[in-house]
Amino acid sequence: MSAVLRILVVLCLAGTPAAAQTDYPARPVTMVVPFAAGGPLDVVARIVADAMAKHFGQPIVIENISGAGGTIGATRVARAAADGYTLLMYHIGMATTPALYRGRLPYDPMRDLVPVTLVNEVPMALVARKDFPARSLAEFVALLRAQGRTLNVAHAGIGSASHLCSLLLMTELNAQISTVPYRGTSLAMNDLVSGQVDAICDLVTNAAPQIQGAKINAYAVTGTQRIVALDEVPTARESGLPGLDMTNWNAVFAPRDTPLPVVERVVQALSAALNDPVVVSRLAAIGTRPIEEMRRGVSQLRSHLAAEIARWTPIIERSGQFAE
Repeated sequence: MSAVLRILVVLCLAGTPAAAQTDYPARPVTMVVPFAAGGPLDVVARIVADAMAKHFGQPIVIENISGAGGTIGATRVARAAADGYTLLMYHIGMATTPALYRGRLPYDPMRDLVPVTLVNEVPMALVARKDFPARSLAEFVALLRAQGRTLNVAHAGIGSASHLCSLLLMTELNAQISTVPYRGTSLAMNDLVSGQVDAICDLVTNAAPQIQGAKINAYAVTGTQRIVALDEVPTARESGLPGLDMTNWNAVFAPRDTPLPVVERVVQALSAALNDPVVVSRLAAIGTRPIEEMRRGVSQLRSHLAAEIARWTPIIERSGQFAE
C-alpha cells in the first residue's frame, strides 16, 4: 500500500462513527423537553443539564417543544440523528401515550428510542378544597364511592400525571368519578383553592405550598414513604388504600441506534450529576430527589418502562378517556 493510500485510509477511518464516539461530546448537546418552559419537567431538566454540562465539558441546550401531551417533542427526538447530540427528557407519559393515542403515535417508545436512565420520581398528593367535608382518606373515599358522579375531580389535561392518578383512583375504588380537565396544573389548583372544584390528585411539588399554607385539605401521598416537607400527611398505603401507588417519574432517552459508548457516556454524566450535592439540594427544594443508584442505567429504565406500559394500558383502556 502506497503512503498516499495509507493516509487516505486513516483519514476515512477518522471520519467514521466509531472514531467520533471517542471524543463525544465534541460540541453542544440538545436536550428536548416536550413541554413548556417553567413546568415541573423543565425545571428538573435544567437542574440536571447544568451539572451534566460540567461533566461533559460542553453546554447542554434545553429545547422546549410542547404539544400533544409531549408526543411532538418525543417524535422530534425519535427522528433525530443517532449521535447523542439530541436527547429527550420525558416523564411517565412515555409509558401511557401508546394507550392514550390508540395506535396514532408516530413512534414506538420501546423500539424507536433508547432508554438511557431514570432521573427522579415525584409522588402525588390527594387533596381537596378547604371546606370539603371529609377529614381523612377513609371519609374521602366513602364520599367518592357514594357521590362520585356529582363530585368534580380536576386534572391538568389528558395524559397528565394528575389525570392518570384520577384514573388509578377510579380503578382502585371501582367507582365512576366526574373528572374536569384543565390546561395545566396551575389553573386546576387555582380553582381548587377557590372552591370551584372538589379535589385533585396532583404532583407533590405543585400541591405542597398550598398544603403548607393550609389552603387545601391533604388526605394522602402516593409512594412508599411520607414526604419530609409534608410529614403529617400519611401515605395512601398507611391509610388503607395501597393500590393508590404511583409516582411521576422522569427519564432521559436517545434516538434508536445511538451507539452504546455514547449512551454509556450520557449515563455516566447523568449519574455524576445526580450525585452532585448541588443537584441533590436543588431537587430537594422542589420536593424530589435523584433516583437511587441501583435503579440507574439502560437496562433498569428499559425494564421500568415495559412494566409501566403493561400497568397503565389496561387502566386507560377501561376508563375510555383517550387523547383526541
